Amino acid sequence: MQTHQLGGLFPASTLTLGGGGLGMLWGKTTFEECVATVHDAVKAGINLLDLAPRYGDGKAEQVVGEAFNGRLPTGVHVTSKCNLGNPPPDRVYRIMRESIETSLRLLKLDRLDIFFLHSNLAPDGDSMWNRSDTSRFTPVSLYRSHVRPAFEKLKSEGLIAAWGITGIGHPDAIIEALGQDMKPAAVQVIANLLDSPGGLKFFDGPAKPRAVMAAARANGVGVMGIRAVQAGALTAAIDRDLPRDHPEVLDYARAAGFRKLCAELGEDPAIIAHRYALALPIDTLVLGVKNRSELAGCVAAALAGPLPADLMDRVDASVAGA
Repeated sequence: MQTHQLGGLFPASTLTLGGGGLGMLWGKTTFEECVATVHDAVKAGINLLDLAPRYGDGKAEQVVGEAFNGRLPTGVHVTSKCNLGNPPPDRVYRIMRESIETSLRLLKLDRLDIFFLHSNLAPDGDSMWNRSDTSRFTPVSLYRSHVRPAFEKLKSEGLIAAWGITGIGHPDAIIEALGQDMKPAAVQVIANLLDSPGGLKFFDGPAKPRAVMAAARANGVGVMGIRAVQAGALTAAIDRDLPRDHPEVLDYARAAGFRKLCAELGEDPAIIAHRYALALPIDTLVLGVKNRSELAGCVAAALAGPLPADLMDRVDASVAGA
């Protein structure tokens, strides 16, 4: 599998194995199948595993800990994340360190290659704060004053090699963070043909993921694309029961024209969705697969390469106005 330089960090494989499927969030699977999927991913040339405590309450990290027993294959890198929220400033460092220590215990490792802020960056005073649940939000002011310094301290202590942000918060706040002097080494950005965060959108206005990608590129920040199939909305069928008004179900309806185009082409929508995402300006694409069969399909998509420009145009036309 090809590699691409991840910002100023290391060459990352075209595909990254994400922890959502390994944490059993995207439909039924088993612990043993997830362990086997990790081994197959590394055999296929995937050298980056993207995890988080929220992925199955630690299950994804347990899977990787079981797969390698603390001895990662040469060249394989691991990330984790912290859903910090909005704690008192004097608690920020301790919460982040405790999150890292828990992840390292489950992974059976002594250092993370990248540690991400999993919370949504939210501008102070924005309407995001009017929601009933703001536990996933971190104020921009706290990020500047305490989160970034905590990241740097954790680097100096050798617990992490680099840090990043999950770019699903307010897009203006993300773009601003990417341009500041103390900037992240990597950002995770929505990369799908609907430009949709689905159920992860908590702000008013457009998500602007392609503007976030452009800002990252301009500032030398590594770009990890996420949600290529928008949590199942861009596959042939959503593999779990969801309410009819759920954002993923609504996106599935928006993608009816896309599925029709894939049928005409005789192609699997999930494969085309991944190849579409690979044509965007990203360094690596994070997969949400939960078994070896889904992984094999994504590897096949990567080997087929990004969609050509003419097919990108047809895909865009299939969902225009939807």
